[in-house]
Amino acid sequence: MRTSRAVAVVGLGLLLAAAPMAHHAFSAEFDIDKPINLRGTLTKWEMINPHSWFHLDVKSADGAVVPWMIEGGSPNQLIKGGVTKKSLAIGTELIIEGYQAKDGTNKGVGRNILLADGRRLSLGGSANPLTNNKP
Repeated sequence: MRTSRAVAVVGLGLLLAAAPMAHHAFSAEFDIDKPINLRGTLTKWEMINPHSWFHLDVKSADGAVVPWMIEGGSPNQLIKGGVTKKSLAIGTELIIEGYQAKDGTNKGVGRNILLADGRRLSLGGSANPLTNNKP
């Protein structure tokens, strides 16, 4: 009986420990050597778990509008960092600092949002916030 209980406890511990590890890591999806600094207009915001998504239209060098998707932290992380639906409305012009996806698509992970009034808000998530434009 004691052996069965010990095996059950160890098994449960392994299962509980494996759940957080099943979540992806920054380095699996995003490239630390491909920083992005996107200036665009917020077109959609998905405040969902486990990660929020910010959709923005960015003008390329030739003037074409290019859609981007930026991963942010969880809703709880965003709210703690001052990012709310009130502080960041659809249509807001902003700059997002972060890193591009390894697959080269117009997708990235955000570290910070810079607003026109000079505020810098952390996006939480898997990329740590930048401070004074330095990683």
